[in-house]
Amino acid sequence: MSAVMESLARRYDAIKPHLNERQRRVWLGSEARELGSGGVQTVADAVGVSPDTVRRGRSELDELTPLPVGRSRGAGGGRKRAEEHDPDLLAALDKLVDPDSRGDPMTPLRWTSKSLRALATALRAQGHQVSATLVQRLLHEAGYSLQGNAKNLEGAHHPDRDAQFRHLHDTVAAAMTAGNPVVSVDCKKKELVGAYHNNGKEYRPAGDPEQVNVHDFIGEDGKAIPYGVYDLGANTGWVSVGTDHETAAFAVNTLRTWWKAHGQRTYPDADQLLITADSGGANGNRRRAWKTELAALAAETGLAISVCHLPPGTSKWNKIEHRLFSQITLNWRGRPLTSHETILQLIGATTTDTGLTVTATLDTGSYPTGIKISDREMAALPITRNQFHGDWNYTLHPTHDTPEPT
Repeated sequence: MSAVMESLARRYDAIKPHLNERQRRVWLGSEARELGSGGVQTVADAVGVSPDTVRRGRSELDELTPLPVGRSRGAGGGRKRAEEHDPDLLAALDKLVDPDSRGDPMTPLRWTSKSLRALATALRAQGHQVSATLVQRLLHEAGYSLQGNAKNLEGAHHPDRDAQFRHLHDTVAAAMTAGNPVVSVDCKKKELVGAYHNNGKEYRPAGDPEQVNVHDFIGEDGKAIPYGVYDLGANTGWVSVGTDHETAAFAVNTLRTWWKAHGQRTYPDADQLLITADSGGANGNRRRAWKTELAALAAETGLAISVCHLPPGTSKWNKIEHRLFSQITLNWRGRPLTSHETILQLIGATTTDTGLTVTATLDTGSYPTGIKISDREMAALPITRNQFHGDWNYTLHPTHDTPEPT
């Protein structure tokens, strides 16, 4: 090897790590031009590259418009994308992932999981050469992403839904302005009592999770039925934890114990009680036993008990759900509800930064189901139904001298 070639090789080895592909070509082309005739071959042999690479570098020295900084090749270089080789690929993929809008009940993934692997397999069966990775890129570029279900559909869309919410708002505001108690009531999800899995996490020593049963079969400790009363004005909660059944008698007895323990002391001059409740469960607007039990409570307390039901399918808007029950769930997350005493302690310890306090009691009473209320008994109730949706808005009076509907 000549001295010129040895010098070229040494300089190229020293500068090569600091140059990108294009810069190396241009440097080799510049050296070849300096050597004159035969310079291309001499440079190629000295550094071990193709003569075509050296010629390209020499040509790039004469370009009127150099490539932008950072680019090594002109636009259009590199391997073409799969969708350019296969123009029908995108349409085929879109048809697979969105069969409902295309009205094609015969698509192979109409009733099966649309995983990347399944989509790639279906496309290959149609003659498209794809992989799961390619399918993932195409879906992302087309604006698709993994989506879960969104709980936005309210269920029943009653035509008077919004009007009932306005009526409920105005009724609650008037009652609170008058200094009368307003409570929101409902039954929380029933819980198994024992060493069962409870959703959520809490801090524990690393590698030492709470041990719970593999299966959620009801055990000898039975279940807990938390029925709550949330006082909107006082921001306090009362929860009776039942052990028998969720019935109207159980629900009203919770109201009774709340009134005796807290309500009558907080509102000593009250002669009315307003209850907001959803339209289902033990306190449903169609439950005869609910109205019968409320009439008995009205007679005991001397209170005129008014009820405003939330429209069907809108129970999540009941104040007790997000002001009381959600806070209880947060407080006992990740903790097995091993006994009724544990449940009472966890509910009673629930507080918030806004001042919520909660009282929890155990109700071991028997509340049999299947009790029938006759038409005669219903007709004898001291009840006044509001002129606007009397099935949702009504008042039970402590005596039979009921006023005219308003």
